[in-house]
This record gives sequence, structure tokens and C-alpha cells, in this order.
Amino acid sequence: MSRYASGTSVSVEASRSEIERILRRYKADAFMYAAEADRAMIQFRIGLRQVRFLLVMPDPKDREFTQHSRGYRTPAAAENLWEQACRQRWRALALVIKAKLEAVAAGITTIEDEFLAHTVLPSGQTVGQFIEPQLQIAYETGAMPSGFLLEGPRS
Repeated sequence: MSRYASGTSVSVEASRSEIERILRRYKADAFMYAAEADRAMIQFRIGLRQVRFLLVMPDPKDREFTQHSRGYRTPAAAENLWEQACRQRWRALALVIKAKLEAVAAGITTIEDEFLAHTVLPSGQTVGQFIEPQLQIAYETGAMPSGFLLEGPRS
């Protein structure tokens, strides 16, 4: 099965700009972007929620870029393949965000449901980062961890 946008020529920068335009169209009122060699991050505010997506970038030294069935690729060929993989990931992220926001706009779901795992907690972690280790324990033990739920509102 081929990956979505595996042959895209849309640049990373154009996809990032498109994501920002999509967010503004659906009433996000803050937008932030950061990047390191191995990952990128976008964060935005929509409604009362801060939402963060971490996008793991491919390693340019990975065999999928540096080698093929007949040996090693030239550095230029490897770089082209790596850049293509980066473009593909950004196109996929744009698609995911647009689809989630359109589902919310159509009344199919809610902001909270669509972006729950990516919602930023006061600790700086996302809900997904907070829950994932606890979820693993729950599946391994068959029991709910005692600290699984956040404290609810106080009356």
C-alpha cells in the first residue's frame, strides 16, 4: 500500500502555511511552530484548548534513503528521497488536521474528541503522553491504574 502524498511536490513550508490557514479558517486563534533535526512541532489554540502535534521526521541516514538493492545511493539521491519523505509527512499532517476540523464543523464530533490525545495539559505533556504509560499498565495487568483519572472539578 502506498503512503498518502508519497509523490508530493508541495514543500514543507507550503504545507506548514496551509496548516496555519486551515487552523485560522476553523477559528484557531494562536499558532506556533518549532523544529529540530529529528522532529517538528505545531501547537495551536482552538476554543479553550491548547493542541500540540509532534511530527517525527525521518532520519536522513536511514537505509531507506542511503541504500537500494544494488548498493549505496549518491548523497544527492539520498537527500532527495529524504526530502520527499519529509514533504509526505507534512502533507499527511495537513490532511489529518483538516479532516478533524471539518468533522467538528459538520457536527460529527467535537474539538475535545478529535484532539484529546494532542491536548496540552498544565504540566506541558499532552493527554496522550500522560495516559499512554498508564494505558500500557492497564492492558498488562487488566486493572485500572489508581492514578489514571485526573481530579475532577471541585464544587
